Amino acid sequence: MQKRMEQVCKILAGNVKALRLGCALSQEELAFRADLDRTYISQIERGISNPSVLVLVKISKVLGTDIQELFIKKH
Repeated sequence: MQKRMEQVCKILAGNVKALRLGCALSQEELAFRADLDRTYISQIERGISNPSVLVLVKISKVLGTDIQELFIKKH
């Protein structure tokens, strides 16, 4: 179970970062628009944070995507 959770966090991390960069947003700008702390965005993008559904909804809204897109393995 722990290994699967780590894999999910890694996929989430990569997707959030890729989508953020695709929108030409800094971590600080994403955090501001989502009403979150920049360090929290950094933790999510490094796969060391397990964000709540509410946080993921905020992030996906700013990034212009559906929440489920954050969990789809792209490679």
